[in-house]
Amino acid sequence: MFSDPEAIAEDIIRDVGTNLVVGLPLGLGKANHIANALFARASADRSISLTFFSALTLEKPKPGNLLERRFIAPVIERLFGGYPDLSYADALHANALPPNIRVFEFFFLAGRWLQVPSAQQHYISANYTHAASYLLERGLNVVTQLVAKRLVDGVARYSLSCNTDTTLELLRARAERRASFSLVAQVNSELPFMPGAGDLPADEFSAVLESPATDFPLFAPPSEPITDTRYAIGLHASRLVRDGGTLQIGIGQIGDALGQGLIIRHRDNVQFRGVMQRLAPASQPFPESETGSFEQGLYGVSEMLTEAFLGLIDAGILKREVDGVALHAAFFLGPKSLYRALREMAESRIARIQMMPVSFTNELFGEEDLKRRARIEARFVNTAMIATLLGAAVSDGLESGQVVSGVGGQYNFVAQAFALAGARSILTVEATRQAGAHAQSNIRWSYGHETIPRHLRDVIVTEYGVADLRGKSDAEVIAAMLGVADSRFQAELMRQAKDAGKLPKDFEIPAAHRDNVPERIRRALKPAREAGLLPSFPFGSDFTDAEQRLIPALQSLQAAQRSPLLLSGLLWQGLTRIPDAADRECLARLGLDRPATPSERVYRALVSAALARSRTA
Repeated sequence: MFSDPEAIAEDIIRDVGTNLVVGLPLGLGKANHIANALFARASADRSISLTFFSALTLEKPKPGNLLERRFIAPVIERLFGGYPDLSYADALHANALPPNIRVFEFFFLAGRWLQVPSAQQHYISANYTHAASYLLERGLNVVTQLVAKRLVDGVARYSLSCNTDTTLELLRARAERRASFSLVAQVNSELPFMPGAGDLPADEFSAVLESPATDFPLFAPPSEPITDTRYAIGLHASRLVRDGGTLQIGIGQIGDALGQGLIIRHRDNVQFRGVMQRLAPASQPFPESETGSFEQGLYGVSEMLTEAFLGLIDAGILKREVDGVALHAAFFLGPKSLYRALREMAESRIARIQMMPVSFTNELFGEEDLKRRARIEARFVNTAMIATLLGAAVSDGLESGQVVSGVGGQYNFVAQAFALAGARSILTVEATRQAGAHAQSNIRWSYGHETIPRHLRDVIVTEYGVADLRGKSDAEVIAAMLGVADSRFQAELMRQAKDAGKLPKDFEIPAAHRDNVPERIRRALKPAREAGLLPSFPFGSDFTDAEQRLIPALQSLQAAQRSPLLLSGLLWQGLTRIPDAADRECLARLGLDRPATPSERVYRALVSAALARSRTA
């Protein structure tokens, strides 16, 4: 037992030696103080060789311009104020990593490491389920992990809590004498104690760090508001989920939108059908299996436990149990409300949520018969950045070879969808992205990188609908993908397909799919928005009321910067209007209630106008 990080680092070196190969769990489960102490020792003593293997290194947001700084700085202080920065991440960004220290990651915080050559060069492309074996091949000799602690009859037990994913895999290898490493823990008082396979006795650990001085608030990224585009995608996906089936949800807002769509479908079926009829490109009836409520309920098996899953449990949707368990997951990361809900959950209820190794959630191998019986009518829902007309998906990297995030578990779940009877892989893609002043299509004829190859094409969902691609010919796939592409790009995409001889020369996009524009989505969702069915934050928010009002206004202001004419119109509107009490509260939140400089007066006018426009959008 240790209370000092430097002392535990010295103990690790005495135990293991000066060649340290250290596994840091993905995301939330990193023992930051121990990692930083090891980094400091190796930085001071170049005879120590230190290699970190990790994924999803968490970093506080870094604001840019004046408005960003004034908006986000108080949020950072409130949500991340006591979170200890990871020294190796700071060194990587500064291109100041000592030569005796190396950092390898298999999954990045999205977009954060694009311009850091060392991080790009040391990225390991891997399925999540392969990460543990790669660590063992590299000679892993230390695993450091953040844990929760509980006394049972006066005896300490420790929970791997948020990261059973690879650690349980490594412990199994150690128990089978395929590995030898020291497991070192850092206790965190905010971390929920999760029952199940990650509930370990003290003798599994060689050392434990526990001290008020090293306790810290968990990294808690706040939920972002769900846009119309993402709600439309989530709603389309929600009608593909079968009652009595199995559900996996990936990271991000679309997962939250899917969760809220399922809740509306279950609780207010008439309203759900109305929303879907407005969203659908043609007046086609949906079968009961795609729109009915959940009488049998769903069973969840997902690498990530998200707030959406807790919302589905609360709504009585996630209730189909497998051996008494309604949800199996391998890691979690989310807002403070997620951690609080898990900490305060009654034992009888939290027992229905079991944290497992990633091989259990993401693969069929091992207890395959049991998994096949449990994972009936499975729907694996994950996000991609780009899809091609031939059905390939791009989720982790760019044509240049630069890595945006990582493969993670996506390929695993796509493979499961083809291995399980009745299962489907659903990849969601926003039809466009903004590039400067112009929109770009995320549906491409081709792309120089792919994460999911076209021979594993299944279901692609955009805000404009569902493209069912499984078992279809190339021409049929292209036609389906054109039907869910943005209409501003359909003609050029169709021309490219015809020029390649992959579509008949006389092919035409059906009229029902020629109105695929953002305004149609906004109109279709407006009644449900106004009725309160599609809140911006369906599962709560760590933002204050004023901050929640500011977010869409600042987003619209950011978009307006691409158009000088629109920006000047906003400035004039802001200079000539008198803000109401709610707007004055928002301006005060940014320190613009009493502008003292010409630039502050300009910012005040722009924000005031953006607040007015965001209310009428």
